[in-house]
Amino acid sequence: MQPAQPNPIDAEQLGKYSRKLHRKRRFKQNLPLLMMFLPVVLFYAIFKYAPIAGNIIAFKDYNFFDGVFGSPWVGFHNFELLFSQTQTLAIIRNTLVLSILQLIFGFPAPIILAILLNEARKMIFKRTVQTIVYLPHFFNWVIIGGIVLTIFSMESSFINHWIEKMAGSPYPFLYKPFSWISIFITSGIWKEMGFGTIIYLAVITMINPSLYESASLDGANKFRQIWHITLPGIRPTIIILFILATGNIMEVGFDQVFMLQNPVVANISEVISTYIYRVGIKGSQFSLSSAMGLFEALVGLVLVLSANWLARRFDQGLF
Repeated sequence: MQPAQPNPIDAEQLGKYSRKLHRKRRFKQNLPLLMMFLPVVLFYAIFKYAPIAGNIIAFKDYNFFDGVFGSPWVGFHNFELLFSQTQTLAIIRNTLVLSILQLIFGFPAPIILAILLNEARKMIFKRTVQTIVYLPHFFNWVIIGGIVLTIFSMESSFINHWIEKMAGSPYPFLYKPFSWISIFITSGIWKEMGFGTIIYLAVITMINPSLYESASLDGANKFRQIWHITLPGIRPTIIILFILATGNIMEVGFDQVFMLQNPVVANISEVISTYIYRVGIKGSQFSLSSAMGLFEALVGLVLVLSANWLARRFDQGLF
């Protein structure tokens, strides 16, 4: 006599009930973590995603009395007006030049420093240097800008004090295009290099130490160990951070530019963020500045998607 076969309908219902019970149990187990994550979700929802609806101002002749949704619709008139101005192309050019220079010189800096610190054998030296380079990350750009102005100003700079003694007159570091750009790039590297170094050091510590031991037994020197073990080990992190940095090419930090710029170098220091502040906030041309901001965001989106597409060709895409 054959044993009774289970009813397929009952088995399916039992499976659904089991999965539902499992999901409910997992939800209860992860509830404390979800509660901790809730403030982060609310922050991004309120301050990042909700303001996206304000981009509609770029297509309207915005005024305070009619509000965002009541202002008259003008279509692409603000974009036509924006790109008909001669200064717009110069502002976009300045933004691209400063951002690309920051990417070229600033992006490899924490990688190189992390590798050098990883090779340091004296732990006290490693921790001291790590603390020193990480400390500027916590300083506001008002403080960093004040330090830079103190170092390179013509009146109170100790560097110009020495130059004046030797050459007879101080050098206007902050009033020459080349020196201003150099100061802008190096000050940004100095401020943010330590934060990136911490990230790469954490990834380097996850590399299996036996790989270095095997390479050393095979006769590989330090340079070859770094090239064939360390760099491939941190390559996924490098690609992810590079994709994120690529998306910020059109976004030069407002604080840094605002603190360091002056009217003499306005032709190279006026960028999109300062334009939005000057025209939108001070000039009350909200629709025009919103059009510029939306253009900046769209270009950043295209750059992120392009960088991710290129990374996916090497099986290292972010999404």
